[in-house]
Amino acid sequence: MQPIFSRNIDFNKIAFVNWRIDKDADIRNILNLAEGYSDAAIELAKLCLSDNEDKKADILIFPILTNANHGIELYLKGLNWILNKLLESANKIEGGHNIQQIFQTLKSKIKLYKGRLSVREFEASMEELQSYITELFDKIEATPKDNKMDFSRYPFNNVYDNHFYVKSIGNIEIDLENFVFRFEKIKETLDTMSDYLYYQELNHEW
Repeated sequence: MQPIFSRNIDFNKIAFVNWRIDKDADIRNILNLAEGYSDAAIELAKLCLSDNEDKKADILIFPILTNANHGIELYLKGLNWILNKLLESANKIEGGHNIQQIFQTLKSKIKLYKGRLSVREFEASMEELQSYITELFDKIEATPKDNKMDFSRYPFNNVYDNHFYVKSIGNIEIDLENFVFRFEKIKETLDTMSDYLYYQELNHEW
């Protein structure tokens, strides 16, 4: 049996796990993984849109949402790490998996930094992301205990309370066309923001 971690004779059929990773670029590594998770969510959603006769979307929506939310988490943690450096803080990655809290932490650091990026500009550029986070937490707050961000990884939380979609009487629906449209915009904004802070404000080379 051929190992999974092995070379294919066709160069285009190989995934290089370390080609976009650098031992001396911790923040860039986080942002590269963020890009990968976000792209995976968008591409999986597009796959479902191209052919959903077998209703694959009803099961693929879980990895789609997991990838989307983890991508956001990594982008926000990478941005917080950049701001920590700019603020000359020893902190690196902060927070758990709650993207609402991580986003609020980032916004507070933007206020503290007082650089060329104003709080008003930041909030305007992040309006799409803020809207998604608000919508998401309106849904997941229906689960009474902690670890709500695990809703797309497990059907229940760490004390076996079912997540909102398990105990719902009606259907919980996601418009995949809207998902792709919105998340492409969110990803573009996070890419632009991270590139600006990383390369312009932090003065890292391309």
